[in-house]
Amino acid sequence: MVVEEQNLENGGSVHVVKGESHFRNVVWGPVRWLKMLASELHWSFVFGVVSLYGINQGLGGSLGRVATEYYMKDVQKVQPSESQALTAITKIPWIIKPLWGILTDVLPIFGFHRRPYFILAGMLGVVSLLFISLHSNLHLYLALLWMTISSAAMAIADVTIDACIAYNSIKHPSLASDMQSLCSLSNSIGALLGFFMSGILVHLVGSKGVFGLLTFPFGLVSVVGIVFSEPHVPGFSYKQVNQKFTDAGKAMWKTMKCSDVWRPSLYMYISLALGFNIHEGLFYWFTDSKNGPLFAQETVGFILSIGSIGSILAATLYQLVLKDHPFRSLCLWTQLLFALSGMLDLILVLRLNLKFGLPDYLFIVVDEIVSQMIGRLKWMPLLVLTSKLCPHGIEGTFFALLMSIDNAGLMTSSWLGGVLLHVLKVTRTEFGNLWLAVLIRNVMRVSPLFVLFLIPKGDQNSFKLPDEIMDEDSDEEDEKEGTRNLELASLVQAVDRR
Repeated sequence: MVVEEQNLENGGSVHVVKGESHFRNVVWGPVRWLKMLASELHWSFVFGVVSLYGINQGLGGSLGRVATEYYMKDVQKVQPSESQALTAITKIPWIIKPLWGILTDVLPIFGFHRRPYFILAGMLGVVSLLFISLHSNLHLYLALLWMTISSAAMAIADVTIDACIAYNSIKHPSLASDMQSLCSLSNSIGALLGFFMSGILVHLVGSKGVFGLLTFPFGLVSVVGIVFSEPHVPGFSYKQVNQKFTDAGKAMWKTMKCSDVWRPSLYMYISLALGFNIHEGLFYWFTDSKNGPLFAQETVGFILSIGSIGSILAATLYQLVLKDHPFRSLCLWTQLLFALSGMLDLILVLRLNLKFGLPDYLFIVVDEIVSQMIGRLKWMPLLVLTSKLCPHGIEGTFFALLMSIDNAGLMTSSWLGGVLLHVLKVTRTEFGNLWLAVLIRNVMRVSPLFVLFLIPKGDQNSFKLPDEIMDEDSDEEDEKEGTRNLELASLVQAVDRR
């Protein structure tokens, strides 16, 4: 540590321990950041984001991903192409997110727009996962049904918190990047812990036992609904619901026709759909192929957890360096890096790493970190852009529509990847053409650059929709919409008292 004497204006002096001060800044910097967000956006909002993105989607999602992969492979014993296609079906609830968004925006329950939907989502998740966990010899399609219901529960909770994020991104545009950083950091840290424990838990209690443990993150979603802060609106006329659905549909159509909205939405779909997800083929090769690494369950979980460090690094890098850069330049470089990072999988499948003296374990850890980092960097500016494309009055609905387009792209990517694995005859025991599938995937990752002109050139802080879409020129309309949407209030004085 370095001790310096600094002179004060009144003639005195004070000794400053620079090393200790720097340490305190590093330790307390994130705490001050969280306190600032809690003061501006209310503590229950921050708690909801951390609980849903960090624990339910991050921790629970990572545990569920590994458990599902082993469940489909070892319990249901399906082929990799089948697993790829079937697990994509469970994402359908994410594609109909506009339905959940409309419900949360226009249909309150007991006078609340958000809290009941959190509670409902938590209950659905608990019940569906208990059925998978406790039922022996469950038929494949019944298991798929319950997985889809649990996915719907997570989607309902996600769209509800997304509505609040979209609304706050518009009301506090300077905090839009901070909110996305909070979401990303929470999700990445949760995923890090989840993946680290996933392999160990699958080994100890089996994939079905892990599904049982996943009821706890969904229980926390219901807790969020209980403590969530939002104003109560009594005397809601449910006769207005049909009209509100119609108005929401017209507003969505009006906004979607705006070129500033449909162009980036189209790019986001294309960039995701043409990614050709062949993860299941690689997973089977990692764990079953005689010519592959033959990783154990604990090793798979540990590797994925180490890979989550890449997501944390990406979120930190984005918050500190990249959040002020233009959308289009960020998308250009991240898409190029995304394609190049896929070449690491090709090196691994061709076993070239062994020729260079790099063991499988070390190489795949590096591969996973780089892939997670580039993937997160590619995704974050698109999330910020999505949050800024939502008009007042239907934030939850329209954000859900945009995210459903993204999820449709992910599902298309999984189905195209499954078709590719099937055409190249990649099975549970045959992996001879897996390298070709990886190469085709990498080439397809470059193709979205041909439609990069669909992304706006503006920077992430100043970009906004036209006034006629946002209705910003009417203070009275803003006040009405603020009441109608029942979003989170900034209760700084209440927070200070607590």
